[in-house]
Amino acid sequence: MASRAHGGTPSTPQAAIVAAVAAGGVLGALGRYGAGVALPTAPGAFPLTTFLVNVLGCLLMGALATALARRPDVHPLARPFLGTGVLGGFTTFSTFAADADGLLLGPSPHIAIGVLYVVATAGTAIGAAAIGAWLVGRR
Repeated sequence: MASRAHGGTPSTPQAAIVAAVAAGGVLGALGRYGAGVALPTAPGAFPLTTFLVNVLGCLLMGALATALARRPDVHPLARPFLGTGVLGGFTTFSTFAADADGLLLGPSPHIAIGVLYVVATAGTAIGAAAIGAWLVGRR
């Protein structure tokens, strides 16, 4: 039995939810990889690609969560596929943490860039999620 907390309904089989998350995760991870190839970051520089990916992902997550909350008739696999899968695979806390660690504590620290990166990512990502929710909620 699936739980509503994971985006399914009580009648959605767990295997279907796992498959939806996995399929969405592949698409999201490919998008993130493509962004990294298109806009690489030099060592010691502000990790612009990871910043943009995470901010865009939060904007889309805010919009998606609001849209899904307003549509009770949405397919039970929409949230696990799009939210957990696509956007979860696209955004990357692990790369954010590794980038911050390298900038702040690496062999050649770049403290100012690291602090800017951490603060800018946290503030902008939260703001982007709120803006995404607001844009969908005002309709």
